[in-house]
Amino acid sequence: MATLFTKIIAREIPAEIVFENEHVVAFKDIAPQAPVHIVIVPRQEIPGLSTLPDAGDHLAILNAAKTIAEQLGLTSGYRLVINQGEDAGQTVPHLHAHLLGGRKLSWPPG
Repeated sequence: MATLFTKIIAREIPAEIVFENEHVVAFKDIAPQAPVHIVIVPRQEIPGLSTLPDAGDHLAILNAAKTIAEQLGLTSGYRLVINQGEDAGQTVPHLHAHLLGGRKLSWPPG
């Protein structure tokens, strides 16, 4: 069954896409938790970190995050978050990273 993110990648559901390449698609989060909140999703449908294959599109998430942060001018810092499982807040069973920035981020989160 296709996830929400798979449908966004296939353009079946609209999203404000800010970056894409052959490995990932990145779009603005519909419920942003910071002035900049981008979701970076591998094109390959992987349920989460606990089921990562040894190779695949997921390896491009970090490079995409760096590129997007540079393009958006996040020079004073940003946070990259990957949730694994329901207790961590993962609501879509498709591996993804949240790129957060645009303000001072506190620690610890949640």
